Amino acid sequence: MAKVNKNTAKAEPKIKTLQDLENKIARCSECVSNKFSGKDGKRHIVVCGGTGCLSSDSQKIIDNFNQLIKEKHLEDKVTCNVVGCFGFCSQGPFVKIYPEDTLYHAVKPTDCEKIIEEDIIGGKIVEELLYTEPSTGKKVTRQDDINFYKKQLRIALHGCGTINPEVIDEALGYDAFKGLIRALSMKREEVIQEVLDSGLRGRGGAGFPTGRKWKFAYDVQNDTKYVVCNGDEGDPGAFMDRSILEGNPVAVIEGMMIAGYAIGAQNGYFYVRAEYPIAVNRLRTAIKELEEVGLLGDNILGSGFNFRVHIRLGAGAFVCGEETALLNSIEGKRGMPRTRPPFPAVKGLWDKPTIINNVETLANVPYIMRVGAKEYAKIGTERSKGTKVFALGGKVKNVGLVEVPMGTTIRELVYDIGGGIPNDKRFQAIQTGGPSGGCLTMNELDTPIEYESLVEKGSMMGSGGAIVMDEDNCMVDVAKFYLEFICDESCGKCSQCRIGTKRLLEILTKVTDGKATMEDLDKLQTLSESIQVGSLCGLGQTAPNPVLSTLNKFKDVYIRHVKDKKCDAGVCKSLIEFHIDPNKCKKCSLCARNCPVNAISGVVGKEVFKIDLDKCIKCGTCISACKFGAIYKK
Repeated sequence: MAKVNKNTAKAEPKIKTLQDLENKIARCSECVSNKFSGKDGKRHIVVCGGTGCLSSDSQKIIDNFNQLIKEKHLEDKVTCNVVGCFGFCSQGPFVKIYPEDTLYHAVKPTDCEKIIEEDIIGGKIVEELLYTEPSTGKKVTRQDDINFYKKQLRIALHGCGTINPEVIDEALGYDAFKGLIRALSMKREEVIQEVLDSGLRGRGGAGFPTGRKWKFAYDVQNDTKYVVCNGDEGDPGAFMDRSILEGNPVAVIEGMMIAGYAIGAQNGYFYVRAEYPIAVNRLRTAIKELEEVGLLGDNILGSGFNFRVHIRLGAGAFVCGEETALLNSIEGKRGMPRTRPPFPAVKGLWDKPTIINNVETLANVPYIMRVGAKEYAKIGTERSKGTKVFALGGKVKNVGLVEVPMGTTIRELVYDIGGGIPNDKRFQAIQTGGPSGGCLTMNELDTPIEYESLVEKGSMMGSGGAIVMDEDNCMVDVAKFYLEFICDESCGKCSQCRIGTKRLLEILTKVTDGKATMEDLDKLQTLSESIQVGSLCGLGQTAPNPVLSTLNKFKDVYIRHVKDKKCDAGVCKSLIEFHIDPNKCKKCSLCARNCPVNAISGVVGKEVFKIDLDKCIKCGTCISACKFGAIYKK
């Protein structure tokens, strides 16, 4: 948890009326505006406090800045605070200076003194810490001028990288609760209609219209209803929800409150992975401060609306991302899916009507209520409105958190924002939707990012993971990786998923070991289709997708493994051999000296070295050791 200077609202009287809140927002907005513009007469240093940057010593950077400010008696002139994720994770930790809006990247704790001396005191930008745009070779001073950010539009990520997530006054000064104010001025059914008209669809994967889900729960007559926020982000490489909760937890709470008001719920539950301690702590801080000022609790703003927020921690089970398994976990039961119908909107948490939205979905709701459904619906495509957040990773230069308007193409995501493939390697595929998704190939790079388009191409939106693969990835091995994950995470309730995925993994292992037949490939197809039809929940039904996707689009790779016993990517160990090129071998013995199993022999200075293929364990140590590129795989 970051240690920061706070200006909390604890000493102020509670916000009891709409006018109280509007006055508070006006004061906070002025303070935030003055901070950004420099009208308060101060310089402000903000440091990325997302998980990635904290793991790279951003807390030490904050501590060093505050120590230097104290030592140099700059307390009245300079502040230093934490903010949420800037998104450009491969270039962090980030430091930004207001009011100039100067952005420094890859900052180390040892750089703090230089920034204080040269920039804060001397008024001179530290050129060596500026980001260099690869396409131009020029230094970039401002965040918005970096290509990585130019095609992005931050709605769900609003405030992340800008405000202090541990101080509600900054959230209030940056648009928080304006959406709730408007919602409370409307009838409940009008709020639901506004969300329906916006075109907002669930960002957790399925893409079900959010307003329709709310309408189902609203129509059920019951004195007790619940809103649940699904923050159980389990896809490999995904960190969208975590970053939103770390960067602006108040926005998600506000979205939950609007949902609660719309359906007539008085309690909301956050279900968040215990592996997200920073997100959980900041969420707890926000809830506590909102309770203290009267924005959570009974008779909020004198409207008669009562709402309380609770947190439940998940233990990391992937299946608990499935909404009914999540409900069971909140209730203290084993996290296993329920049979549907009845759906949660009718019979959910403790058998009461419940709506379940993920973090990103709820983060969109305040924006919709602030600007109106018509404005929101202008963003995106006819079928998919708004923006989508992706965790862009794998074989791409610019790894990080990305939010783009729907309709942005995969090509723009990978090349314009992601910067393309490192080391001039060939793009091979991008996996979207995590273990439940599928891959898109070179021929599908111009596919627009929208729910139906991705499904039509054999993939899906999913929660927002996007893993890029190059020519060095074996697509059979990729499918095997996701199947291993699914097998480990299956709850075991239904035999199709419990047993079927294990049989799929066994066949895939035969393929990667060079022991499969063409008949095995037919079995992969038919078994996958059976699992899709027979599994109880959505996770089981989509478990075979990586297999079907790669089998359909990279059939030649599978056939090469089966018929020729070759893995052209050099990934499947059973199908590769290591050899020494006699024309390149310098007879130096570096390879032999580094081989852990003594599989390489030769005479130093006299004899070309050779690899005993029967002894070789294919670890690749010899390739790393050879300075002359004499060792190769085939």
